[in-house]
Amino acid sequence: MFTAALRCFAAACLALLPLTAPAPAHAVETLPLAEAVIRLPVEAESRDGYDRDAFRHWNTGDDPSDGCNTRAEVLLDEAVEPPTVGPRCRLSGGRWWSYYDQVWVTSASGLDIDHMVPLAESWDSGASAWTAQRREAYANDQGAATSLVAVTARSNRSKADQDPAQWLPLAAEVHCRYAAEWVGTKLRWSLAADETEVAALRETAAECPNQTVTYEPAA
Repeated sequence: MFTAALRCFAAACLALLPLTAPAPAHAVETLPLAEAVIRLPVEAESRDGYDRDAFRHWNTGDDPSDGCNTRAEVLLDEAVEPPTVGPRCRLSGGRWWSYYDQVWVTSASGLDIDHMVPLAESWDSGASAWTAQRREAYANDQGAATSLVAVTARSNRSKADQDPAQWLPLAAEVHCRYAAEWVGTKLRWSLAADETEVAALRETAAECPNQTVTYEPAA
């Protein structure tokens, strides 16, 4: 009788367990910049077939109910002094710090939202094989604070679609941060890097022994 009771108890417990295990959460990783660079897959890059329109942006953002698109939501999130939000998410006032060139900006119209790894570079590095939905998610990625950056239009256009072998921010004191955010974005989205790019990142990492990279793989 006691054995039978135990079997019933066990069966009752099993009935309470979920039928499927929850999906594991994506783990956030933090590691030294030099080690993060080593994790980048090294592959030749190709821009064949690239079209900026293959990356739909800006979409309705993280909160479709707020009436703001991704660009405006990033501006609101990164404002040091928040702007006033008017009808149709028109922003007035506010204050931002453009870290690429160490400049204060007091008008949203003077800012660009930079894709840390430019759309063309992401295409070269693996996004050409993605679905349209994944490219849209990449182009509007607010899941990592470093994927989209509010900076002066001048600095963003100076950068264009260049990688760190070709361009680094004008302010030398932010090179470590910039390299870490570049590498973190590539690791987040499983993007490759070419040999010249990796060599430049290794050189920068050697000058940044205390710099870390934190990233979470994109869903």
